[in-house]
Amino acid sequence: MSQFDMPAITLLIFAFLGIISKNNSITIAAVVLLLLRITQAHQAFPWLEKHGLSLGIVILTIGILAPLASGRISIEDIYRSFLHWKSIAAVLIGIGVAYLGGRGAQLMVSQPTLVTGLVIGTIIGVALLKGVPVGPLIAAGLLSLLIGK
Repeated sequence: MSQFDMPAITLLIFAFLGIISKNNSITIAAVVLLLLRITQAHQAFPWLEKHGLSLGIVILTIGILAPLASGRISIEDIYRSFLHWKSIAAVLIGIGVAYLGGRGAQLMVSQPTLVTGLVIGTIIGVALLKGVPVGPLIAAGLLSLLIGK
């Protein structure tokens, strides 16, 4: 009986799920990792495991700060965000989400086996509930509160 490359098959399944759920992030990530696997670029995996999450957060932060850097959000806009109750609520919720994301990142690094469940839950939320695929870090943060890690 021939051996199947189970990690490659799993990545193909994730790519397929990403396609059917219209989750480009999952699709692209799975295909890139599959290509690295197929091309025997295994030396990249330890680096990605160690630095991939941090690199992704840096890229996400660049995207978040880009409107400030471009001038689309002014200092006056920032100042006004502390003057209305909705804006204050947004700031407080932003603080809470950042806290949960930090907890989630720590949990994902310390217990990588949970990542699969978080990704599957995100794919289901995108596919069935018309969600947006930004949830794994926050979901991990909520899970860390639940399991006390």
